[in-house]
Amino acid sequence: MRLGIISALAEEQLGLVEAMRGPSKLIHGMRDYWAGTLWEIDAVCVLSRIGKVAAAMTATTLVEKFGVTHILFTGVAGAGDKTVQVGDIVVAEALVQHDMDASPLFPRFEVPLTGLTHFQPDQQLSLRLSRAAHEFLERDFLDAISEGERQAFRLAQPRVHRGLVASGDQFMNDRVRLEALNAALPGLVAVEMEGAAVAQVCYELGVPCAVIRTVSDNANENAATDFMRFVKSVAAQYAFHITRRVCRDLLKYPLQPSRVSAGT
Repeated sequence: MRLGIISALAEEQLGLVEAMRGPSKLIHGMRDYWAGTLWEIDAVCVLSRIGKVAAAMTATTLVEKFGVTHILFTGVAGAGDKTVQVGDIVVAEALVQHDMDASPLFPRFEVPLTGLTHFQPDQQLSLRLSRAAHEFLERDFLDAISEGERQAFRLAQPRVHRGLVASGDQFMNDRVRLEALNAALPGLVAVEMEGAAVAQVCYELGVPCAVIRTVSDNANENAATDFMRFVKSVAAQYAFHITRRVCRDLLKYPLQPSRVSAGT
């Protein structure tokens, strides 16, 4: 197994490269790829930058040039539903490109010539992520996130959600648009800008992937308020501790070979 770990922003991946044993850097396509051993798992960490094209290019390079066998995308997202709160964790069960619309040639959300609107992440890896997220909240959360930050962002009892994640090349900060997406995409739990593109690449290349997001905002007009502070002081800690738990779990209980699911 060789695990590729992607984040869009440097702040979302704080501490991971520093935790690597024997890291080596290769610059390719204007990105720094760090290869090494992460909690005894062979891994490559990279920042994709923001947006679907950037994420798709990065995922493809990880597979084609670095030979990763599994991909994990970690970062932040906006809440896709009123039941999802800032500080909650979302593990994707399906991913859709909410700005894909080639109608009337193809149905809305369908990626042309694939017959698919929803791409499915790997169930085994997603279950490991979900379990690691629950364990983080139960065992690490109070130590990892300072009391001041918990109070500042009202992080009382964060929860783990599993469901539909929608990706698009817009920063979602419009309540009306979000409500329209909720109506069009039942089961939506988070909105972000990269995950569905990575899921499509992984489907087409036959590589298992999973997407986990820390909810940083409510995807409304206040979405940009203290965004970077949250990413640095909260989301980065979530990603570090959950990734560590996943790597240790994978070392103890290796994944079984699985067929990449097509989606719907």
